[in-house]
Parts: sequence; C-alpha cells; structure tokens
Amino acid sequence: MILAYRCRRWLAAGFVCAYSGLAHAGVTVHVQDDAGKAVADAAVYLEGGPAQAKSKRASAEIEQRNKTFIPLVTVVQTGTEISFPNNDTVRHHVYSFSPAKSFDLKLYAGKPAAPVLFDKSGTVVLGCNIHDQMLAYVQVVDTPYFAKTDANGNAKIASPASGKYSLKVWHYMQPAGSAVHEQSLDYKGDADINLTVKLGYKAG
Repeated sequence: MILAYRCRRWLAAGFVCAYSGLAHAGVTVHVQDDAGKAVADAAVYLEGGPAQAKSKRASAEIEQRNKTFIPLVTVVQTGTEISFPNNDTVRHHVYSFSPAKSFDLKLYAGKPAAPVLFDKSGTVVLGCNIHDQMLAYVQVVDTPYFAKTDANGNAKIASPASGKYSLKVWHYMQPAGSAVHEQSLDYKGDADINLTVKLGYKAG
C-alpha cells in the first residue's frame, strides 16, 4: 500500500517538506536553497527512533591533494577514525580547534602513523597551518542513519528501522550561529522528502 505524507511549512526551521512512498527502502532527501538551486554536500541524518545497536568502529579518509582537502565535507558516526594522507609534493600541518574535536598533525608528508578518532558529535572545521586557503568540514553524528547530498542535492539514508525520528540537515554555509535544520519524521516505510534550506549567501 502506498503511503503519502505531507507536513506543514516550518518557517522557524527554514525549510518546506513533503514526503511519500512505499515500505522498507529508506529515506530519500532532496535539498535545495531559497532560489531552487540544488544544495550539494549537505549532511542529512536521523536521530532518535528505536534503540540502535552500537556499530563497529568505522574508518574514513580525507586526503590532501593539490593543496586541497578531499572531500570538502565528510559525514561520519561518532567513534569513526579518520586518516589524513598527504598526497601532495609539499608538507601539510592539519589541525582543528573545534570543540567537537581539537587535534594537531604537525608538518608531515605521506600518511600519519595513526588516524584521528572522532569521538564526539558536532561540526569539526579543518585547516592547514601552512596553507590558509585549505579548509574542510567533518560533521560527526550520533546515529548510523546518515548520508551526504550529491551534486544534484540528493541523498539516501538506507533502511532505517520504523519509528519516530528527528530528520536533521546541516550545511557548512548555513548562517553563522544558526541551529541545524530539524523536522519530525514518523518513518513507517519508504519516504521521499523535499527540503528548502536557508544558507548564508544571497539566493539568486
């Protein structure tokens, strides 16, 4: 049976949503800005819901290439270890002063001896102490149900358990000091959600 849902406008949260679908496939999210332009590199994730088993320790990688962090945005679950290989011909000094994770990988080439454990949820801003133009973001979430939007503003959270969640959306260009966009979701089957988010630039 096809289930259809529609939610009212959430002005305070800065987005509009509507969703519908079939059972058991997951939550598909389409994110756009006020001008209707697709928003890439947005973290979308579900918090709350049924009790979740602790996942095995995961790993991820953020490389340095052409004096750039790749990828620009990484989304991981709390407890993930991230390695920072330097694939440039110059040395880098990777650091963060963010409350969610403060660390310092002093000037190095190649791959550091050990990855960095991201053990607290929140936003982590990365920089290079040698190359000021280098910047990247890690969004650490307390849930296994997360995804990142692609160039078309689309993301899919695969097969969460049925239950009541908060659907949250974070983007590195949201206005300074603003809260993560949040919407209640009573997930009973496949959901297709459209979100319009307010970002920290003038739309259009």
